[in-house]
Amino acid sequence: MFNIITIGDSTVDNFIIIDDNEASLQCDLNTDTCKLCFNYADKIPIKHTAHAVGGNAANIAVGCKKLGLKSAIYTEIGDDINGEIIKDELAKAKVSPDFIKVLHNQDSRYAVVLNYKSERTILSHYIKRKYHLPKLSKTDWLYYSSLCGDITQVQKSIIKYLKNNPNTKLAVNPGSHQIKTCSTELKKILPFTYLLFVNKEEARCLVGKKADTTQLIKSLHTKGVKIVVITDGTKGATASDGNIIYHMAIYPIKATGKTGAGDAFASGFLSAIHYGKNITEAMQWGTANAGGVIQQIGAQKGLLNKSNLEKLIKKYPKIIPRKI
Repeated sequence: MFNIITIGDSTVDNFIIIDDNEASLQCDLNTDTCKLCFNYADKIPIKHTAHAVGGNAANIAVGCKKLGLKSAIYTEIGDDINGEIIKDELAKAKVSPDFIKVLHNQDSRYAVVLNYKSERTILSHYIKRKYHLPKLSKTDWLYYSSLCGDITQVQKSIIKYLKNNPNTKLAVNPGSHQIKTCSTELKKILPFTYLLFVNKEEARCLVGKKADTTQLIKSLHTKGVKIVVITDGTKGATASDGNIIYHMAIYPIKATGKTGAGDAFASGFLSAIHYGKNITEAMQWGTANAGGVIQQIGAQKGLLNKSNLEKLIKKYPKIIPRKI
């Protein structure tokens, strides 16, 4: 019996931290149009490099484990060095390997993350898989996230599992590849979704129209989602249980890197709901957990345990969710 089983691709993230000062004349960060620009053929100075395991499913499994949940992950990896790194790091985090599938003579996914002035640009290596969900143990939560192959069979298996295990709740956070196609297949999972994590653009994709955050939330509820969370970067997060909509600002913490902040928010929020806390408390847990992650390089190094999470919440008593 698990508290949560996550479903999704795992990666090895290779971080290249660009020197903010030395590279300032050769690089341009345009946040209005979301561009990181390099002069062609320039040599760009870097501070250092690092690597860490990532991927939404792995980040959530590790984040929830740190907060006391018994976690497992279904992920498919190759039998290469990156696959070994992924297995080793998940084992160190005490995430169950029961559903990890190792594919013979295949590569694992990886990414190159360019960090500049705390913002990140991710160059991701996609590998199309033919996923087949294994027989899963009983669990309180399924967390369905980023996959870059055909999701049809996986979603059918998830829906079948939920029908056979009515006490299991489904949390969904679509990956960028799934959102890019924004397929009809992806939208079929919404009526079975208890907890949905998306950013504003992803919400617009699922709803099928441009709208403000409040309208997007209402539309997602009509599609069957019980709790909707829309994150908006430095503008904070908005959440609703179908009755009241709340917004919460981020904590004023200087960011070293922002990779994994959304996943940290999600693991904090979901863990709080699992422990019976309300929406406003869950938003505080999520915001605090994200605040821990952005102080480190990598999506998992800064994840908080319960004690450190509660300390960070107490540090910012005036930043609380408000009704909108």
